[in-house]
Amino acid sequence: MTGTSGSAAPGVQVCSLKVDTPQEIEPGTTYKVVRFPFGSGESTDRFEMHQVAQPDGYVVTDWANDDRSGLIWPSKAGWGELHAMLQWEAGDYTELRDQYVRDPLGLTGNPNDTTATEHRPPSPGGNYFVKTHGIFVTPGTPLALRATHNDSVPRLLTLAEFKLVIHHAA
Repeated sequence: MTGTSGSAAPGVQVCSLKVDTPQEIEPGTTYKVVRFPFGSGESTDRFEMHQVAQPDGYVVTDWANDDRSGLIWPSKAGWGELHAMLQWEAGDYTELRDQYVRDPLGLTGNPNDTTATEHRPPSPGGNYFVKTHGIFVTPGTPLALRATHNDSVPRLLTLAEFKLVIHHAA
């Protein structure tokens, strides 16, 4: 989004994604990209950071089956605040795992630069977690939220949110 002078719009830029379609997550140490719908299925994407037609020309045709639907492509360089919420179905796991990752699919030559990895025990009731972390972001490097668990069978991630807020960095 640009201002009248052609420069980037002032203030923070936000992409806020939400999915309530359950996603099956296989057990193990391999993290799975959490996928999000496009268009009216997302909370807000005014700065076009989560689009069907991606900056590298790839077009996502089925958000539920394509890991690229989990990518946020930052609209500008700056200080990024990442926010996530994950809700898991009940299960027989002793550990739930999640992380943020730059370039999770190896699209830019610097794949799997992970940060804010957390391994946590499930809670006695619902397994609802939120996390926040700050990192520098650049337009050419997509970001994703990934998750896994250590149950013996696949489990459902029943609700997820993934948000990026980009602040100007001097």
